[in-house]
Amino acid sequence: MRIKDNYKVRQIAGENLIVEQGKSQADMTKVISLNSTALLLWNALSGKDFTIADGAAVLTGRFGISQEQAEADVRRWAETLVRCGIVSE
Repeated sequence: MRIKDNYKVRQIAGENLIVEQGKSQADMTKVISLNSTALLLWNALSGKDFTIADGAAVLTGRFGISQEQAEADVRRWAETLVRCGIVSE
C-alpha cells in the first residue's frame, strides 16, 4: 500500500485534516480528520510503500500493544483510507 502523493495533512482550526493538493477548492463534504494515532501512522508511512505489519510495528513500538491489536488497528485505518481513495493497494 502507499499513501498517494497528492494528499497532505494540514492543521486547520486545530484539527489535522487530509487535503488533496492541486485542487483550487477543498470539497468539505469529504473531510477526513486524523486523531493523534492516525497522524502518527500517516507521518511514519507516507512517502513509501508499506504493509499492515509495517504500521503495526509503529504502533507496538510507540504504545507497547500486542501485535494482533496493532494489526487490527492499522487494518481499519488503511481500509478507511483505501475506501476514500487516499491509499492505493
